[in-house]
Amino acid sequence: MKIKDIAEQIEKIVPLNLAQDWDNVGLLIGDASKNVERILLTIDITADVVAEAKKLKIDLIVSYHPVIWDGLKKIISEGPSSTVHELIRSNIAVFSIHTALDVITGGVNDGLAEIVGIEDGKPIGDYVVNPADDNYKLVVFVPAESLARVSNAVFAAGAGAIGNYSDCGFSTDGTGTFLPLEGARPAIGKKGQLEKVLEIRFETIVPAEKLDKVAAAMKKAHPYETPAFDIIKLYNSQNKFGLGRIGKLSKPLKIEQIIGRIKKHTGATVAGLVGKEKRLVKTAAVCAGTCGAIINLVIASKADLYLTGELKHHQALAAQEAGLTCICLSHTVSERFILKNFAKQLQKQLNSVTIKISKKDADPFKWKNI
Repeated sequence: MKIKDIAEQIEKIVPLNLAQDWDNVGLLIGDASKNVERILLTIDITADVVAEAKKLKIDLIVSYHPVIWDGLKKIISEGPSSTVHELIRSNIAVFSIHTALDVITGGVNDGLAEIVGIEDGKPIGDYVVNPADDNYKLVVFVPAESLARVSNAVFAAGAGAIGNYSDCGFSTDGTGTFLPLEGARPAIGKKGQLEKVLEIRFETIVPAEKLDKVAAAMKKAHPYETPAFDIIKLYNSQNKFGLGRIGKLSKPLKIEQIIGRIKKHTGATVAGLVGKEKRLVKTAAVCAGTCGAIINLVIASKADLYLTGELKHHQALAAQEAGLTCICLSHTVSERFILKNFAKQLQKQLNSVTIKISKKDADPFKWKNI
């Protein structure tokens, strides 16, 4: 199976257009036409992970964190670019998904919210727009006798679907006027003569991804040389995508109960705590990795608990002073648990490909008593 086909299947699970604009996702190393038999999933790509991939004869690594963050001025066998060099030398491609997996339904943050017990969690901030969720209204003015032809054409091209209904549209009649000028080839009327025609204002809904196809079908079916039409973007308040999740717990839990759930589902053996360790949690927030200023929104929400990967010193102090309890798992520990679920989803899409989760991918921190 070619990388470009695998990428298409990955995007069905994790649409890359949902990644943050600062992120670096997609095919970062390799040839899209390369055939793939074995895939390795990992959070980070380290020298140990590359060695593991070579031993397993991996063709493609799908990583959570991008192996290339900033622009590289050189790729050599030593220094910061050594891992990229070895991947290229070993003909191992890399596809990264990062923050797209953070924001999707069923992604990293939904996983953390489920662990904590949040019910119907909502994104906290850093919102992104999903073009696939956008809809437009097509309004076109058609001679009455051509309405059926035009409406059937745009419906066939993908317009007019609302929920479980198809061919949805609305029509009103009126009078259209036009004056054909020199060079015009009017379907109705004559050059230099003002025409008044009974026209129908026909309107229907069009999903963003089908807009070009529908507009082309409308123009082809329309009898006029230059059809009059409008395309209007519709407001969408649904399916808001963003980082983190916040909400009420399905039932109040004590901190120690939540820590037990975290240990069970993430494998975490240590955690950093900020604030009260003994309290009943009714409202909680989560954000995988490090989420920057999002903690300010959590503090403002008066949540009881915030589960994340890591906090900066001043953020921890702010949480403590605000009475917010925080649990920090370490950056990648708050993310790695999702790989098992992602592997299952991807395997369903890629029956002919072997998918493995890296055993060498690990938290760089080793916590010891000193």
